Amino acid sequence: MSYIWQHPSWPEFTWNSDNLLKHLGKVRFAQGSLLTKIRELGFDLQENTRADILVEEVFHTSAIEGEVLDWDAIRSSVGRKLGVPRAGVPDKRDQKADLVVDILLDATMNYNRTLAPDHLWSWHAALFPTGYSGLLKIITGAWRDDIKGPMQVVSGAMGREKIHYEALPATNIEQEISTFLSWVNDDNSQDGILKAGIAHFWFVTIHPFDDGNGRIARTITDMMLARDEDSARRLYSLSSQIMLERNDYYDILETTQKGSGDITDWLKWFLECMHRAIIKASKLVENSLIKARFWKEFAMTTLNERQIKVINRLLDAGHKGFQGGLKNKKYMGIAHTSRATAQRDISDLVKKGILTQKNGGGRSVNYDIDWKRWLSD
Repeated sequence: MSYIWQHPSWPEFTWNSDNLLKHLGKVRFAQGSLLTKIRELGFDLQENTRADILVEEVFHTSAIEGEVLDWDAIRSSVGRKLGVPRAGVPDKRDQKADLVVDILLDATMNYNRTLAPDHLWSWHAALFPTGYSGLLKIITGAWRDDIKGPMQVVSGAMGREKIHYEALPATNIEQEISTFLSWVNDDNSQDGILKAGIAHFWFVTIHPFDDGNGRIARTITDMMLARDEDSARRLYSLSSQIMLERNDYYDILETTQKGSGDITDWLKWFLECMHRAIIKASKLVENSLIKARFWKEFAMTTLNERQIKVINRLLDAGHKGFQGGLKNKKYMGIAHTSRATAQRDISDLVKKGILTQKNGGGRSVNYDIDWKRWLSD
């Protein structure tokens, strides 16, 4: 089996620009649409959205590799570091969550600096503060060595392992990383999004660390995308989308790493994944806008705590997101109240124009927000 780094042309990648043009155009259009929606949010909502995106990125970049961080600890850490009040979020401290938040903020807040080996080493050391990956002692804050044999990406039970990829020798890493970083820091005419996709693949193919290469690759990708957008504000979480498509992610990496240097299929997958991540974020922002418009309209309307809780649940679920609509029984469960009280509350909300009755009668009657009033054209 030969790998991409064994070909004479390495690391001169090639790709078919014509095959990528449509996909790149879709990403650029989606970026612009998302930015327009973000600008409609007030400053506080923008900062809360930024915080929510960072929480997702921190959680999922670790989850891709099978490490599950504490969600509340991440939210608490992000709130402290961005200075964003997180109502109802416990002040939960966790070193691992704090350090991963620090890594991503360092990469995106300082996106214009020259990326150097020291930055990669510090990020890696922060990922593994104890010097262990699980029960395995690893080299941290430095490049790997091949004392225990070549670096391999392996799956399967002991004795039936499948080798997905074997990285280039450790003796090559210093020169390979030097070449890589020179290209990363070169202010060339390469499209910024394509450059982010190339950087992701190139770094994870060099595989310079004992562990954590995927997480560092995604951190570099976030840094490159911040450079492209000339903004430290993350508007979408690429890692969240990669997590949803994790099997495809590993498959396309493996296929391309066993190729001869044409990375068109990888870049096409990267662009499509990024497009889906932006569309997902756009829907979340649209939901935030709906909530803002909704509560502005009913700011002076008297509602009890039960009603506010149920309405927020409907708004959080979004258009067509509350399966089966709101029925009396569901209201009782959400508000923890009696059938009679639930019916009075619902009738009051209908009278005030907040809820509308949907088709059906008797036990099948259900209610929902009149979404047509709040959705953007």
